[in-house]
Order: sequence, then C-alpha cells, then structure tokens
Amino acid sequence: MQNNRRRLLKAVGGAGVAVAAQPLLSFPAIAQNTPVRIGVIAPKAGIAGTIGECGLRGTQFAVERMNASGGIAGRKIELIVEEETNPKDSIERLRKLVLQDKVDCVQGIVSSGVSLAMGAVAEEMKALLIFWDGTTQDGVKETMPTPRYIFRSTDNECEAVMGSLLAIKYWKGQFSTIAGINPDYSYGRNNMAAFQALLKKFNVDVKVVAEQWPKVGTLDLTTHVAALKAAKPDLVFSSLLFADLPIFMRTAHGAGLMDGKTKFVFPAAGFQHTLLKKEFTPEGMIFGHNTLYFDHANASPLQRLFVKEYEDKYKDYPHWEADRAYFAMQVYKAGVEAAYKAKNAWPGKEDVISAMEGVKVESLGGPGSMRKDHIAEQTFYQGLTTHKNRYDFATLGQVDRMYSDQLQKPTGTDFWKWIETAQIKL
Repeated sequence: MQNNRRRLLKAVGGAGVAVAAQPLLSFPAIAQNTPVRIGVIAPKAGIAGTIGECGLRGTQFAVERMNASGGIAGRKIELIVEEETNPKDSIERLRKLVLQDKVDCVQGIVSSGVSLAMGAVAEEMKALLIFWDGTTQDGVKETMPTPRYIFRSTDNECEAVMGSLLAIKYWKGQFSTIAGINPDYSYGRNNMAAFQALLKKFNVDVKVVAEQWPKVGTLDLTTHVAALKAAKPDLVFSSLLFADLPIFMRTAHGAGLMDGKTKFVFPAAGFQHTLLKKEFTPEGMIFGHNTLYFDHANASPLQRLFVKEYEDKYKDYPHWEADRAYFAMQVYKAGVEAAYKAKNAWPGKEDVISAMEGVKVESLGGPGSMRKDHIAEQTFYQGLTTHKNRYDFATLGQVDRMYSDQLQKPTGTDFWKWIETAQIKL
C-alpha cells in the first residue's frame, strides 16, 4: 500500500451533523453494502499543499453529511485519496484509481498544468472526472470545447475580471499609472492582460510603469519590490496566490510601498488570507476570496456550520478550495440521484454525465451550477479590506458578490472578444 494513499469511509452521526444534514431521500434498497467509490487527487505537500489540504477537508465535510443522510442514492461513500504532483505522476494516479481501484468518479486537481494534461487522458479513458480548480484552457483558449467525461471549474480569469471591475467601480479617476507583479506563467500573464483590457473597455486611461514576473516558487522578492517602489505607481495589480504572496506583502510593507499612496488589487489573495496579517496588509485594498468568503455576515446556515466546525477542528479558517471540493461532491451526488430517479434503477456512467449537465446545487459559498459545456458557474466574493475584526489578519469590510455568468466567457466565445463586446456591469 503506497504511503500517499488513504481510504476514508465516513458514516457519521452526531447532533451537529445530523441537524444540518440533508433530508433522507427515498431510494429503493440497492447494493447497500457496496459503497460509491470516489477517487480524489489533491496536492498534500509543496507550494500547493495547504490548498489541497483545505480542499480535502471540504470533501470530507460533504461526505460526512451525505453519509449521515443516506449517502448517494442509498449507498455510502468511500473516498480513495491520491496525491497531485506533476502532470505525469498525477495521470498515473488517475489511471490507478480508475483501472485498479475501480472508482465511480474522480475529483480534485488544483494545478491548471495538471488539469490541462489530464483532461485529454480522462476523455480517452472515458473516466468521469470533476475538477476542483482545474480547467482545460491553454492560456485563455479552451482546448476541449465539447468534452464528454470531464467537468471543469470556472475559468481562471473570473477573479481577475471581478477585481478589475471593482477597481474601476471604486477608484476610476483616482489612478493614472499602474504596475503589476504576477507569476510568470499563463495565469499571471492572462490576469494582468485582462486587467488592462477592462481598463481600456471602460475608458480608464493609464500608463504601465512596471511589470514584474517572478517565477512560481520564488520566495525572495526584494528586487521585484524595489522595482515597484522605484516606479511609484498609483495602483499595483497582482495575481500572486501561493506562499510568495505573504512574503511579498511583508517585503513591500518593509520597503514602504504600502505607505497609503498606492492602491492594491489582489483578486486571488484568499488562498493565503489567514497569513496576511494586519501589521503588513493594508486596509482598503481589493482582496479576492473567489467562491468562499468565510466571514460573510449573510452566509448561509450551511456555510456557518462548515466554518464553525472547521475552526473548532483545525483552529483555522477555510478558503475557497473547500468550496470547490464541496461543489464537486454536490454536483456528482445530484447527477447520480437525478439519473437514478429517471431510470428507477442504479444509473450508468453515461446517465450520470447527462444528468450532471445543467444541474444546480447549493455549495458552501452559495448557489452554483454546471453548464451544458461542463464548465462550472459559481458565486464569487471580493471587496475592500478592513482591520475591524476579531482576527489577526485582514478581512473584508465592504463585500461584493457576483455570479460567474458575469465574469466568464459564454460557451464558444473568445475571451478577448467577449471583454470587448459584452455588456459587463460594474
């Protein structure tokens, strides 16, 4: 048995879970002793380790609730967890889950590099695969417009579009020079390009005075911060989101870049939210939490329960990967049970896939659905930071909420053309 493999069979009672559990659905008894086997591939170490860990916790929360209320169509759920690393090894683990472990569905994947490679393999294998955060985009171009067996997350650019719109909404007329510090791969470059394209669309005339492109994993950002400080921009846009983000914030604060004269737009900062301490994270910056803002005053009872259990159990606060994982489980469960009801028998893979297309679910962060082209629609949260809270890190004082149908290109549409021609609301 490999060290990176764990089996988790959850059948949880308890008042806290039982009260919040969904009503027990009525399904004929079928293979009661045969669990639904779901494979999960997630990073557990390295730069994305904490992200995968949070996602796994979201999955486990979903499974506990589902198993406490009858599982999926009357069958309990068994998880088989494998580690996401590089594309080659992660694809081998996908093959193992499908061919050896005989799982009914595979979920997970944080890295877009892994998902881009894995998508084509899953289609060839006819393996049902639901990505947490992965897409099959090469840059902003969709490489698999009509997949059958894979279901993808919202487009990577959603958070950049929302952050750009908020910058225009709150600060139009207050900045004329901009700079960027973004990771040097397609995600970072596309985010910076999208920001500039939206400024142009809304007739915001700016001059780019500096662009910094640190390699992913770079933890010494001193020279990048010095270049930004020397450029004296009115606004800095950044899609940093891994361990480099807290380091950048500390370094920038120490260099005096956060002296109150410069505005900041960080649309993906939520991955590191608990590490962005008040001492070096300013108030009034645009800060993105993607599809889960843990401290939302108007959160659903479901989210409140999850955050409380998360805090009690892990002494920490969740970010959006927990929501993405919970969403994937809900989409699969909804698809299986809809197909079951339609057939009045346990459905096959093709039946489940068809039922998942267009399905609507309630996720931790709010309503979501799966488009007919197998791309998710979810609720996004960003806003302006505040220090007025009970935590030692910045939260949102002003919370903005948008649904992703306002933030991502429609089916079959070119991203850049969509920005140019769409009726996008501020």
